[in-house]
Amino acid sequence: MKAHLILTNALALALAACSQPASENTEEVAAAQTVSAEALGAAVANEARPERARELDEGRKPAEILAFFGLEQGDDAADVISGGGYWAEILARAVGDSGSVTALEPEQFFNEEAWTALSEREPGIALERYPFEKLAPGADRFDFAIMNLNYHDLYWESEEYSVSRQDPAAFLAGLYSVMKPGGVVGVIDHAGSEGDTRAIVEETHRIAPSVVKADFEKAGFVLEAQSDMLANPDDDYETSVFDPSVRGKTDRFVMKFVKPAG
Repeated sequence: MKAHLILTNALALALAACSQPASENTEEVAAAQTVSAEALGAAVANEARPERARELDEGRKPAEILAFFGLEQGDDAADVISGGGYWAEILARAVGDSGSVTALEPEQFFNEEAWTALSEREPGIALERYPFEKLAPGADRFDFAIMNLNYHDLYWESEEYSVSRQDPAAFLAGLYSVMKPGGVVGVIDHAGSEGDTRAIVEETHRIAPSVVKADFEKAGFVLEAQSDMLANPDDDYETSVFDPSVRGKTDRFVMKFVKPAG
C-alpha cells in the first residue's frame, strides 16, 4: 500500500509538470488525468505481473511514461511490436473496463509460451499476429499506441529472424491509418548518432532521434512533446545496446506524436 501511495504521488507530480495552458475546460481535463494517474499506479503495482517484468520498472518508469503520453481510462490502446507484452499487461489494467488493449506482434517474434502465460493473467488482451513486413491492421481503431525500443527495427535486417529489408514509410502509413484522429503514438528508443541509419542500427540497435522525428512527420504525425526522463548523458552511442555495460541503461528519447484530428 505504501509503495502504491508513493507511486500515485509521483504520478501527480509528473502530471502537474506536463499540464497544458489553462482553458475553459481545464477542470474536465484535470479530472481525466487524475483518473489515469490512479489507474496507472494500480496497473504497475499489480502483483500478478512476473518478477522479470517488474525488475524493468525502475529503468523504464512505465507509470510516468504513460502519464506523459496522456493515456486515459477508456482508451483503445495498442502495444506495437509487443515482444513479451510488458506494456500490454500494464495497459490492460490502466485503460479500465471501458477500454481495450491489442498487442500487435510480428510473426517472426511471436513466443507462444510467453503469450500463453500472459493470456492467462490478462485474458482481455487481444493478440494480433502479422508479418513484420506488413502492418495492415485496419483504420481508425486506436486512441493510443506505444512503440518501446523497437522503431529502429524498421531499419534492421536479419536472416535469423527472417526479417528482410523494410520500408519505414510503408509501416508508418499503416500506423497512421490505424490511429483514430487525435490518437497518440508514444515512441521510446535508444538514442544513436547521426549518419547511415541502417548501418548504425545494424551495429548498435540505436537510432538518431532526428530520423524518428522526420519519419513520423513525413507520415503526417505531429510531434506534440518530448521528454528526457529516460536520458543518460553518460551513454556511449558507439556501444551496442546489448552490451552488458549499457544494457538497460542506454540514453533513450521519448516522443509523443499525434495524428491530427482534422
